[in-house]
Amino acid sequence: MAETEPKKRTRKKSSKNPLDKIPNPQGPKNFNLYWVYGLLLVILFAINFYPFGTKPKEIDWQRFENTYLKSGDIDHVEVVNKEKVYVYIKKDSLISNEDYKSIRNKALGNTINEGPHYFFTIGDVGSFEKKMEDAQKNITDADRISITYSTSEKSYWDILISWLLFPALLILAWIFIMRRMGGGAGGSQLFNIGKSRATLFDKDMHVKVTFSDVAGLEEAKVEVMEIVDFLKNPKKYTQLGGKIPRGALLVGPPGTGKTLLAKAVAGEAQVPFFSLSGSDFVEMFVGVGASRVRDLFRQAKEKAPAIIFIDEIDAIGRARGRAPSFSANDERESTLNQLLTEMDGFASNSGVILLAATNRADVLDRALMRPGRFDRQIYVELPDLNGRKEIFQVHSKPLKLDETVDLDFLAKQTPGFSGADIANLCNEAALIAARNNKTAIDKQDFLDAVDRIIGGLEKKNKIVSMQEKKVIAWHESGHAAVSWLLEFAHPLVKVTIVPRGTSLGAAWYLPEERSITNKEQIFDEMCAALGGRASEEITFGTISTGALSDLEKITKQAYASVSIFGLNEKIGNISYYDSSGNQEYAFTKPYSEKTAEVIDEEVSKMIESAYVKAKEILLAHKTQLDILANKLLEKEVLFKEDLEEIFGKRKWETPEMAPMRHEEKKPDTAFSTNGEPGIIEEKKNTPEPETPQPVKVPTPQR
Repeated sequence: MAETEPKKRTRKKSSKNPLDKIPNPQGPKNFNLYWVYGLLLVILFAINFYPFGTKPKEIDWQRFENTYLKSGDIDHVEVVNKEKVYVYIKKDSLISNEDYKSIRNKALGNTINEGPHYFFTIGDVGSFEKKMEDAQKNITDADRISITYSTSEKSYWDILISWLLFPALLILAWIFIMRRMGGGAGGSQLFNIGKSRATLFDKDMHVKVTFSDVAGLEEAKVEVMEIVDFLKNPKKYTQLGGKIPRGALLVGPPGTGKTLLAKAVAGEAQVPFFSLSGSDFVEMFVGVGASRVRDLFRQAKEKAPAIIFIDEIDAIGRARGRAPSFSANDERESTLNQLLTEMDGFASNSGVILLAATNRADVLDRALMRPGRFDRQIYVELPDLNGRKEIFQVHSKPLKLDETVDLDFLAKQTPGFSGADIANLCNEAALIAARNNKTAIDKQDFLDAVDRIIGGLEKKNKIVSMQEKKVIAWHESGHAAVSWLLEFAHPLVKVTIVPRGTSLGAAWYLPEERSITNKEQIFDEMCAALGGRASEEITFGTISTGALSDLEKITKQAYASVSIFGLNEKIGNISYYDSSGNQEYAFTKPYSEKTAEVIDEEVSKMIESAYVKAKEILLAHKTQLDILANKLLEKEVLFKEDLEEIFGKRKWETPEMAPMRHEEKKPDTAFSTNGEPGIIEEKKNTPEPETPQPVKVPTPQR
């Protein structure tokens, strides 16, 4: 036999930390106290409702007399509390008579049930005794049934269960509710509801996101990195007399990377980082929000230097007294007051930096925004062309791309996209490529993903009548023709009558990335938006409801031009916009009724003149409009090259748009758009326009 090598014994390495040898008094980490509560509840219900032993069956006097008394099977009867009569059957009869099979044995085990076996209720003891005497008058004295009397009291368990079951259920329900509201699974949270719910990131729980993962936010990164550098090298600033900022507020549209920037700070700072949301302070109990603020800053001071990050701070930082409150004690205001005190109050707060993020800076309280609390307001804006390219580079790293993908081209095709939009675009392109069983993601997958995100899912089976299809074709052709023939309108990329999402068709544009907008540009954009309705009226002699979102868009633009940006000669250089947001809950307008009438008249004139100009352009090019609409009916999707064949090359094509002509033309190609150019603000105190998001040009609806 071959010799087998002896097995080597592996010695378990002992921990050098003596604290590891101490047993954990809390038991296993996965143990849940709710199992104990559930077990106690089951036991209480079982004791109260489960029959431990066979209970006697209820009968009436007739059955007692005719069935059991005359058969001679009764051993004796017992009158209890002068109310109930318990009947005991003879043991021999229980065993031999099959009629007593159901009461023969006890519920637990196979032992003989000694009784009582039956019972019935009586009204008076005297009448019961007389009935028994009459029923046994033909029976000898030796065979007569004996009657005993007793007084029974409730058992200790009956009293205990009846008194304690309902309060016990209430207590368990209260504990459950308080644990759920207090948060956390370890230990009782009944008295911890006022504790902070912030997540602590330190050396034991490190964040892996760094500033290299943040792209397209160079200006914002510079300011935030300075705070991190101050924590790492404080002498560099303190030797010159500088002080660390108390707080920094990240402001910007949704999806621009405010939370990502905070994660990068947590990964780079190498100091304790407390992260929570503004809604974590909101609770149904009075005083809980303020208590959590105090506990949060107490923990941060103990671990100073430390950083606190509050996401969506507008949940608790709204301006006080702006919204009408009918309660005597506003919990949100109490929480805000405590936050103001902790940030810059009488007590010292050195070593704690507060970072916060919001996309509603206009609604925040002015006391919260002042220096000494939030010393810096860092604006995280939508990325420009170079920023989008950097973001594409970050999000395309884990993707398998082929040689047709050009990140410069994708960056040009996605104006108005935020970092979150680009991340979603990359993921959607990967899903489309996988759905088509491709081994790599190509350029067409990205273009289809843009169509999918902006326009919605293509509805190939949507039923549209031929007449409606014609109206849609001429409507979209009107948009395309007017925008092609106007200098300041956004250049067209694609027009389609394929239903997507809630629209029946769309005209796709690639707008210029403007910093300011003048009167002529606004007017040309309004003309292009009204081109669809003008085309319907010229061709069919009637108009439809399909121009609803067109009208909504141009109405907002016209009112903004007249009453906000001061671009109207009659109103003059006046703006009725309030950047502080104090007019949000006001019941009066900042101008008189006469001025309101003038504003309405000027807006109406502006819109009607744009509509007249759109009709003039289409009437002058009616033949080309019909050719374009018929071609759109035939192919369903037309591109820039098709419009060049019909109208000729666009006179005002910018150098940036020149490469667009050389892109290959496919019927199912989906190009991006930025249909809502808006009025881009020039300064901080100008009214906030609608963010240039890629949207569809409105289409006729039924």
